[in-house]
Amino acid sequence: MKIEILGTGCPKCKTLTANAEKAVKEMGIEAEIVKVTKLSDIMNYGVMLTPALVIDGQVKSSGKVLTTEDIKKLIA
Repeated sequence: MKIEILGTGCPKCKTLTANAEKAVKEMGIEAEIVKVTKLSDIMNYGVMLTPALVIDGQVKSSGKVLTTEDIKKLIA
């Protein structure tokens, strides 16, 4: 599984990254977590608001910081 965090490195992006890492750890699954900070790469996903969460190439959320529990539901 590949999880991408789209954002320029703002505090909200860092919180979303931490929540994603925690969700993966708590679920005991293996996932590659990648931060995408380049604006052109973010735009390729059609995302206008960051932070955004992408799981296996599909945008699951944009413009808000998901909780660890929210992320777990999206992964499951």
